[in-house]
Amino acid sequence: MEQLIFNYSSKGNIGVSLPAKPVDDDVVKKYVPESLLRKTELNLPEVSEPEVVRHYTNLSTMNHHVDKGFYPLGSCTMKYNPKINDKIAGMNGFADLHPLQPENSVQGALELMYDLEKMLCALTGMRAATLQPAAGSHGELTGVMIVKKYHESKGEKRKYILVPDSAHGTNPSSAYSANFKTIALRSNEKGCIDIDDLKEKMSNEVAGLMITNPNTLGLFEEEVERIVEIVHQYDGIVYMDGANLNALLGITSPGDLGFDITHINFHKTFSAPHGGGGPGGGSIAVVEKLVKYLPVPRVIKTEKGFHLSSDFPDTIGKVLGYYGNFGVMVRAYVYIVMLGVRGVTEVSKNAILNANYLRVKLADKFAIPYNRKCMHEFVASGENHRELGIKTLDIAKRLLDFGLHAPTVYFPLIVKEAIMIEPTETESKQTLDKFVAAMEQIDREAHENPEVLHSAPHKTPVRRLDELKANKELNVCWGK
Repeated sequence: MEQLIFNYSSKGNIGVSLPAKPVDDDVVKKYVPESLLRKTELNLPEVSEPEVVRHYTNLSTMNHHVDKGFYPLGSCTMKYNPKINDKIAGMNGFADLHPLQPENSVQGALELMYDLEKMLCALTGMRAATLQPAAGSHGELTGVMIVKKYHESKGEKRKYILVPDSAHGTNPSSAYSANFKTIALRSNEKGCIDIDDLKEKMSNEVAGLMITNPNTLGLFEEEVERIVEIVHQYDGIVYMDGANLNALLGITSPGDLGFDITHINFHKTFSAPHGGGGPGGGSIAVVEKLVKYLPVPRVIKTEKGFHLSSDFPDTIGKVLGYYGNFGVMVRAYVYIVMLGVRGVTEVSKNAILNANYLRVKLADKFAIPYNRKCMHEFVASGENHRELGIKTLDIAKRLLDFGLHAPTVYFPLIVKEAIMIEPTETESKQTLDKFVAAMEQIDREAHENPEVLHSAPHKTPVRRLDELKANKELNVCWGK
């Protein structure tokens, strides 16, 4: 068990040498009020450099992350984050910028933003984009606000947003946050939107449809053109949740499929670090008729250079304090430029290949309710193992003992005991085979030694926690 760093502290140990007085006392007193000056020494641990490095290295191995092992988190595209992205984002000309600098001092950053928007438009088949939203859900809210603005500009006050029953939970949440009510659409026996249900529920009171394509079952909406046509007949806006864009790059695009808006997750599709509460990116791209509603400021190009302009009277306004999470933009830019057109297409093809490989390999041991050719992910089920007294949660916890992160479980809600698996394109066949072997062993244990699963995990820093209690009684102190 790793100790607190203070427990390694010994008087006189030095890990780094600092100047005794980097600033003269007289200078400090001149500019800093007496009330703000520290009266006592900082309580810092006194440890050597090796002790610091080993402490934080040990801590890093106690959590699972994409640099440590396979992370097949369905619908979240937890792909490897290339280190070249971090290197470029850490360059002084990017990392040391301030959002209040004069435009003439940040021309390179503005050019990067301008070019990235153009790249996203090319990849999505849209007319214009904004980089301002700070996450996918923030992008959803921005998109729904644009939907609202579009209808209000025509003197209409529409009430509803249609949302499939397999949708991400953020879809109805975003619609509600923009003061819409949601109407659920049924899935048919193939796992796609029921066209008859859509026809029945679409009306002049419906502002639009939010749809993920491929959907959360990992299946391409085969009747997407018909779906778009039905919504457009009522002048509704069709919004594509871009969480699964990793399956479409270079193959097709939201614009080609008839969508009006899509958001793009930099921290999924374009390999920026994902999770841990860090910054994300949920860029929005739109068709021509919605361009004027995009958030401001927007990056524009003139003969004199690049500028931030708010001269768009129909805009929905700002959706973030400044211009977006710039470090994430740099990472996405580097990723796209490094891969090029051919490379981004290979991303999707390999993601689809990996998902179908796992689907076929696991089909003999695990139920797969919609067992047909999938896109970048598929949904298995632990329902057959439920008859043996094994829950999907038991399977997920046992996977941790093999050095593998568990897939998304119990989502989408239309699949009982769901196990949502997305391998991404960055994993090798050897890694996929290791995952298959672990799942096959878990299946054997379910039949022969179920207690191993009930008490899993066995090899993690902490054992199985009472998750309900943890949610209700948050305690961030280190303990047993």
